[in-house]
Amino acid sequence: MSILGILFILTAFKWGTLLFIVHQYETVIITRFGKIVRTIATPGLKMKLPVLDKVQRFDKRILAWDGPPTECPTKDKLYIIVDCFARWRISDPFLYYNRLNDERSALSRLDDILGSETRTAVATHDLVEIIRVTKGRKPLRDEELEKSGTMLPSTIPEIELGRGEIEKHITERTRQKIADFGIELLDERFKRSKYNPAVAEKIIERMSSERHQIAARFRSEGRGEAANISGQKESDVASISSTATKNALETEGKADAEAAAIYAAAFGAPDAQELYSFLRSLDVMRAAFEKDTTAVISTNSDLGRMLKSMAEAVAPPKPGH
Repeated sequence: MSILGILFILTAFKWGTLLFIVHQYETVIITRFGKIVRTIATPGLKMKLPVLDKVQRFDKRILAWDGPPTECPTKDKLYIIVDCFARWRISDPFLYYNRLNDERSALSRLDDILGSETRTAVATHDLVEIIRVTKGRKPLRDEELEKSGTMLPSTIPEIELGRGEIEKHITERTRQKIADFGIELLDERFKRSKYNPAVAEKIIERMSSERHQIAARFRSEGRGEAANISGQKESDVASISSTATKNALETEGKADAEAAAIYAAAFGAPDAQELYSFLRSLDVMRAAFEKDTTAVISTNSDLGRMLKSMAEAVAPPKPGH
C-alpha cells in the first residue's frame, strides 16, 4: 500500500471519529470518561474529540408504551384483565441519561409505575366506572314496545367519574412520579378490558339465568293476557247473543201485535162481516143438506135472498138487453 493510501485512510478515520451528524428527531449527549460534557439539541454536522468522546443519542419524538395485560380486582370484587397503552417522551435528556441511561430501562420503569397506578385505580372504582365513559346515559327505548306495555323497565347505573376521568387521574399521578427520570407522560389509555376467563363463565351463566327469568315472566304475562282475552271474548259473545235474542223477541212481539191489529181491523170491517155470514151460511147448508135433498126456502129469508142474488149474478143476460 502506498503512502498516499495510508494517509487517505488515516485522514478518513480521523474525520470519521471527529465529526458526527445530529438528526432533527434526536438529542445528543457527549460523554467523556463517563461524564456528560455537552448536550446537543440542534441538528447538523457536529464535532467531538476522537476516541475520548462518546455520542449518546436520544429520540425527541413521542414514544409508545404498551403495557402487559394486568389482572386486578375492581371495587365491586370483580376480577378483570386490563390492557393499557401510553405515550411519552424524553423531556430532560441529561436527567434521563443519569437516571435511566437507555429506552429499555425507561420502559421497565414505566411498566412498574403505570402498572401500579392502573391496579390502584381499578381497585378503587366499580366495574361500571372502568367501562363507561358518558355520564347521564339513558337506555334505548322502543316506542312500539312502550305503547304496548311489554317493555321491561330498564336503568343504567349512574357513574361518578367514568373511564376518561380515571385515565386522567392515572396519567397525573404517574406524571408526577416519572418527572424525576426526565420523562414526560403525555397520556395513558385503557386499550382493552375483559373478564378473567374463570369469572367470565359464571357471569355468562348469571346473565343467562336472568334472561331466562325475564323470558319466563314474559311467558307468564302472555298466558295471563291470553286468558283475559279469552274470558273477554266469552263475555262479549254472551252479551251479543243475549242482546240479539232480546232484539229478536222484541221484533217478534211487535210483529205479533201488528198482525193482531191487522186481523182485528180486517174482521171488524163491514165487508168482512158479510163475508163471514156468507161463509157460515155455506157451512150450515153443507151440513144440513145431503145429496138429492129437496128443501123449501122462503125468499124472504137471508139464505133465500143470498141464493137469489147469486143466481142472478151468474145467469146469462137476456136477449135484447
